[in-house]
Amino acid sequence: MNSRQILPETPVLATRLPAVGTTVFTRMSALAAEHGAVNLGQGFPDFACEPKLVDMVSDAMRAGFNQYPMMTGAPVLRQAIAAKIAAHYGHQYDVNAEITVTAGATQALTTAILCAVHPGDEVIVLEPAYDSYLPAIELAGGVAVRVQMAVGEAGYSVPWGQVQAAVSGKTRMIVINTPHNPTGTVLRAADMQALADIVRGSNILILSDEVYEHMVYDGQRHESICRHPELAARSFVVSSFGKTYHVTGWKIGYVAAPAALMVEFRKVHQYNVFSINTPMQHGIASYMADPAPYQQLPAFYQRKRDIFRNGLQGSRFELLPADGTYFQCVRYGAISGMPEAEFAEWVTTEVKVAAIPVSAFYQQGKESGIVRFCFAKKDDTLALALERLAAI
Repeated sequence: MNSRQILPETPVLATRLPAVGTTVFTRMSALAAEHGAVNLGQGFPDFACEPKLVDMVSDAMRAGFNQYPMMTGAPVLRQAIAAKIAAHYGHQYDVNAEITVTAGATQALTTAILCAVHPGDEVIVLEPAYDSYLPAIELAGGVAVRVQMAVGEAGYSVPWGQVQAAVSGKTRMIVINTPHNPTGTVLRAADMQALADIVRGSNILILSDEVYEHMVYDGQRHESICRHPELAARSFVVSSFGKTYHVTGWKIGYVAAPAALMVEFRKVHQYNVFSINTPMQHGIASYMADPAPYQQLPAFYQRKRDIFRNGLQGSRFELLPADGTYFQCVRYGAISGMPEAEFAEWVTTEVKVAAIPVSAFYQQGKESGIVRFCFAKKDDTLALALERLAAI
């Protein structure tokens, strides 16, 4: 018998995502915790949701809604979603065939890409871009075609001429995000018309990330794809209850799409998650009977935006427009010539306020001298952060 010890050996695994490591949000949150910094980096509120919502979820648990729901989502929640979309945007989706409840918006976005994009298909993505888009395209075997948003004194905008130029015979999908993370840009009716002009007569699909739909300020309206029948007919529209109701950790969202697209979406959805937390679905459905919480959201977050912007007036930060979302982008060129990632680490460790470098939202890390702060925080959290930032 061979007495030599045989050590266990782990097989080598070839990565599906060679360019992906730990996200910048995880790194900056860890750095903020390590240095006791006010965390204005990762996009989540530091305040609680309305207790009534928690009570409604608890009531659903006690009522016995604790087993698997339908794969497509609890009917009562899908009905509430369809009613809200019809009331706000004037588009009627079929409750049974055109709405699916998802495990947050990221799962909805990834599933839409996986069901629609085949190897070699091209997907146009606007940079800076939310970090889940490109990995999902890569997992699907697609090719991301990146178009950079223009940035000037008036903030960021979509160069639709460049988007048109990026379209080829291989283009399968265009991904848009409005209100836009990280820039706070809100697409207008003219943008939607430009997009419609590009895709008209083609087989190009649209994936519209609208998770910040209720965070549009200064009296402007959210130009949902759902408002535009020509676009809605070729689109997956994604939103998030986590963003709307201050419960990002619940990871519940939804997608609305024409029945022919939803058939394919559900084929993937049923095998990558199948169904979503049952009592939370019923609790949210009950909570949605009152539209006030999301109707009041623009004023709620506009106040916080204005607190943050007013607190930095007169500082050495240059404020970019923040028309939507709960993010504020700032230029820091009057403070430092450091690259964005280095500056974000410096402001986190030395000033004790965490930020996110906007360069992290570009695949190749474009440097613009801009970082992003999140103002979805308690007033005293914002006051402490502003005191530190204004002192730089």
